[in-house]
Amino acid sequence: MVTKNEAPAGWLMTGETPSDYETGLDNTVVHSGNYAAYLRSKDEKARGFATLMQQIKSDRYRGERIQLSAFVKSMDVNGSAGLWMRIDHSSGEVLAFDNMMNRPIKGTNQWNHYSVVLDVPVKSDVISFGILLNGHGHIWMDELRFEMVDESVPVTQQDPAEGLSDEPVNLNFEGND
Repeated sequence: MVTKNEAPAGWLMTGETPSDYETGLDNTVVHSGNYAAYLRSKDEKARGFATLMQQIKSDRYRGERIQLSAFVKSMDVNGSAGLWMRIDHSSGEVLAFDNMMNRPIKGTNQWNHYSVVLDVPVKSDVISFGILLNGHGHIWMDELRFEMVDESVPVTQQDPAEGLSDEPVNLNFEGND
């Protein structure tokens, strides 16, 4: 039995183009227990991305290192997929972020364990987390854990400067470098 277009209790499906995707619970494809949540594109023309997510207050996690982990299975992911977590200030400022785009889930894979780890700044207010699917494909997630971890677990936060040049280039549009 698969439930379609009904986010599991406590979860929300949103994103850039959620109408191109569907979510629900699946009791035929599971890692353990009775159900796994899934997110999949409705067809091969899926645009943008969708996410199955939650938001919580950061109060009890301020000053801590937290890890979101899950077992994820993928089928025919032609864009990318991954767990994600974002720590925000009440002003909307993003304080920490990782969406696994520097280590995306692609293609068809059996159940694998993934995690994202972030430090929660004292000035934070909201923690958002979930799984995202960008483009065509089908993903399942099961056995999620959201927990405080110690300093021995490295953060996976993406560096916003990664891949950027040190200096401006071709400012007069005359060169090909």
